[in-house]
Order: sequence, then C-alpha cells, then structure tokens
Amino acid sequence: MWEWLVFVAIMVVGQFSPGPDMLLLTRTALAQGRSAGCWTALGIACGLGIHAVVAVAGVASLLAQGGWLEKTMKLSAAAYLTWLAYQLIRSGVKARKLTIPEIGVVPESSRWSAWKRGLFCNLLNPKVAVFLAGVTAPFLMDAHDWIWPTVLWATIVIEGVLLWCLWVCLLQQPAIKRSYLRMAHWFDIAFGLALLGIAVTLLLS
Repeated sequence: MWEWLVFVAIMVVGQFSPGPDMLLLTRTALAQGRSAGCWTALGIACGLGIHAVVAVAGVASLLAQGGWLEKTMKLSAAAYLTWLAYQLIRSGVKARKLTIPEIGVVPESSRWSAWKRGLFCNLLNPKVAVFLAGVTAPFLMDAHDWIWPTVLWATIVIEGVLLWCLWVCLLQQPAIKRSYLRMAHWFDIAFGLALLGIAVTLLLS
C-alpha cells in the first residue's frame, strides 16, 4: 500500500508539470470551456494509456529476464531521468514563466475534435513512454506476475483523467489561473527533484 501511495504522489507531480499536454489542456480549458477541456483530458489519457502499456509491459518483461538487459535498462532509464531532472530544475531555477497566449473568442469545438487533439498531443510525444518506463522501473523490481503492473497502469490512466478533469474545472476560476502561472516553475523544480530521486533509486537497487 505504501509503495502504491508513493507512486501516486510521483505521478501527481508529473501530471501537473508544465509540458505539451498540460499546455494544450490549459489553453483549451481557458479558451473553450469545461466541456472541451474534459474531452481533451480524455484524449490525453487515452494516449497515456497506450504509452503506459508499452512502458509497463516492456519494463516488466526486461526485468523478468535479468542479466545484462536489466542492467542496461536501469542505466538507460537512470541516465534519461537524470537528464530530464537537470532540464526541469534548471528551468525552474531560471523561473521561466509559463505563458498562455490570448486566443480570443473560439467557436465551441466538437467533443470528437477535442478528444483527437488530446490523443495526438500525447501520442506524438515519444518521451512519454520513456519517462513512464523510467518512473515505473523501481516499482516493478519485485513484480512476479501481471497484477502489480496492471495496478500501476490503471493508476496512471485513472489518476490522469480525474486530476486533469479537476484541473479543467478549477481553471474556470480566474484566481486559480493566475496562481498557476506564478507557480509553474516550482512544479518544474519539484518534478525534477522527484525524477532525480528515482534515478538514484534505480542505480542503487
């Protein structure tokens, strides 16, 4: 239970870290309202689910084989997570502010269009699968069947849908929007430190 709660906390930070998905979701929610934002969130979650299957299944299979494949995967994941952590922490220290351009009045898009935008925004970002592989690797070290990997996959997708839809609803409040723009760089720093901790765990395991 404790291990699962740690994973949930890490994914919360990751899902709220500024990036392509979050920027698209935020812009859609602000410009087109709650409905379009929630359908965009569902599209992003569908893409995330596909990436998560590839990542979790691949990591579990490689770890089950052991030997040089396991060591190579650990080193590769740790190296990528360290690099990503450095980029995020540097961005946060420089206090680069997340900006959302003025879009003006936008006609209400269909649910299908909003869903497709979210889906392809996530699917066309190859770093998502690599990131998920690195994050899930430490939590799959002692997995002996597919129950625990399935739990991690479900956590990634369901948590994403719930939190992103909640974010869309909160963004309808002007005060929330202003606060997020001011605090975006702190999310970068927190996420970077979390990734760095995961990388160290991989190397020491």
